[in-house]
Amino acid sequence: MNSQFNKDTVEETNEDDDEDEEETKEEEEDDEGFSVLSELPVEKSERRPTCRRCCRPVKVCLCPYLPPCPLDVSTCLYIVQHPAEESRVLRTVPLLAACLPPGKCKVFIGRRFSEERYPELAAVCKDAHTLLLYPGAGAENLEDLSTDFSTTAHSVVLIDGTWSQAKDMFLRNALLQLPRQVQLRSAPSSQYVIRTQPTNMCVSTLECAAAALSIMEKNHSIQEVLLKPLQALCSFQLQHGAQIHHSKEHLIKNGEYNKAMPKNKRKIRRMQKLLTNQNI
Repeated sequence: MNSQFNKDTVEETNEDDDEDEEETKEEEEDDEGFSVLSELPVEKSERRPTCRRCCRPVKVCLCPYLPPCPLDVSTCLYIVQHPAEESRVLRTVPLLAACLPPGKCKVFIGRRFSEERYPELAAVCKDAHTLLLYPGAGAENLEDLSTDFSTTAHSVVLIDGTWSQAKDMFLRNALLQLPRQVQLRSAPSSQYVIRTQPTNMCVSTLECAAAALSIMEKNHSIQEVLLKPLQALCSFQLQHGAQIHHSKEHLIKNGEYNKAMPKNKRKIRRMQKLLTNQNI
């Protein structure tokens, strides 16, 4: 037993030594390969020059569609933006900011907004002259308010993100529960046709802000001016291969929704609400 054990042990040890030698050779070969690769010249990718005003690549600059001078408005917009929106190529918030005077469109990026980390936003949310533009059961129609916005400057807080992201940010941030909540009673169909919306009534952040400003400033031309760069953006994308995106509501009702129906009960209820025109 002992001799057999020792014999087996010696054989296993020899095999291990052979394996170690092979591994060492492989590692040396790998090191040589890596050293060769490390000596190859690295091709640096250069970022396309970006327009400072519209934040678009210079070759597709949208400045010709922006107003020559920033719009003269008394209302100040505060946009709380989900971090995922910052990396999107086709964003509407930079176009909105480019149309307004400096300081009239401030953007705060994050998921959670505490008073300690965002004192400016907290002060705005606590102000009696601040409105939160976000639809819901407790929201009042902006068009029906008796407030005279011309006597005192007001602020409007908007949430920028997908609808699920916006809902999560609204529910999880106590600061966003403080302002008077309003919504648009009748929003036109979105012209942001290169991005899918949940329902036919959903609009982009730029469109939402444009409608609100035109109401509060009592100047309907504001909406036309703000929509021009968005229309140009969508037109350019469609001319270069982009497809028109219908809302999920439209696709489901017309039997054109090609994705597998969800198994999650909550998502199924959302789909049912889309079919019955209920609030989601």
